[in-house]
Amino acid sequence: MTSYYHHPEPFVLESGAALDGFTIAYHTFGELNADRSNVVWVCHALTANSDVKDWWPGTVEPDGFLNPGEYFIVCANIIGSNYGTTGPLSTDPATGEPYYGTFPAVTMRDIARAHSVLATALGIDSIYALIGSSVGGFQALEWAAQEPSRFGRIVLIATDAKASPWNIAVNETQRMAIRSDSTFGKPSPDAGRDGLAAARAIGLLTYRGPEGYNATQHELDGGHPEPGNHRACTYQRYQGEKLCRRFNAYSYMSILNSFDTHDIGRNRGGLAAALATLTAPALVVGISTDIIFTPAEMRALAQALPQGRYAEIQSAFGHDGFLVEHRCLNSLLIPFMHQ
Repeated sequence: MTSYYHHPEPFVLESGAALDGFTIAYHTFGELNADRSNVVWVCHALTANSDVKDWWPGTVEPDGFLNPGEYFIVCANIIGSNYGTTGPLSTDPATGEPYYGTFPAVTMRDIARAHSVLATALGIDSIYALIGSSVGGFQALEWAAQEPSRFGRIVLIATDAKASPWNIAVNETQRMAIRSDSTFGKPSPDAGRDGLAAARAIGLLTYRGPEGYNATQHELDGGHPEPGNHRACTYQRYQGEKLCRRFNAYSYMSILNSFDTHDIGRNRGGLAAALATLTAPALVVGISTDIIFTPAEMRALAQALPQGRYAEIQSAFGHDGFLVEHRCLNSLLIPFMHQ
């Protein structure tokens, strides 16, 4: 069940703008032990919600690394999303109408500070393990850089300490697709819907990569369908439409923009200096076919962390391997969580 924390005070963003209070949607699993030492905080990826069990199958299980019988698991929906936390479809107190395109710019640093606000409100001073994959890893790294002593260990899966030019270029291509939809900018939750579908299809190419598509999207009968009716074509359209049923273009644009701000070295003396402050044991997990955060980049991240070590999952599913290969993740993370 979704819980909500309503923060009553102004929340000043890195840009200098402020939210006049805000709401955070979150889920918890398991029970908090007597000394509050069993908290595992999960940071979710781009369009996920706070219900980890919903989007990360095989993990919130008695035999998973997010064992609710052992840990008190928390996941909070990020600012800008549309799953209950304040975002573009929320009501602007100044106008009484939804923000839509006027929602203020939010950085990854702002999102991490919101996690801290919630943790403090829940009476959680110490977090046994902080886990983030993809954009969730951005949040985890930024939060750890803000409060390094709060975390006992960190797990970083398919992510990096800074948004690369390649990442930003992919995001901008998706934004171009959204902006090309003539309805985007209108005061409606359905504005930019077709552009959002195209953006999702673009993004999916990088999430899966050629090995993933070539393994799953061949014609089942070996035939030659009419142009536009190939299995790969219908898959792209389906995935675009599927996202539109659960998300909106304004929130998608907001989170892509937040993604691009990610750089834990900003105003901290650079990446090496910032990463050197993260002294907790850290497990960095790369995926062999990931073209968003390549294995080479993941190895470099592990090497830059004082107690970082690297592990790699062999998967044909590219970046999305972190959502699919839960057995491999369990075999890597359970020993790390118990060390």
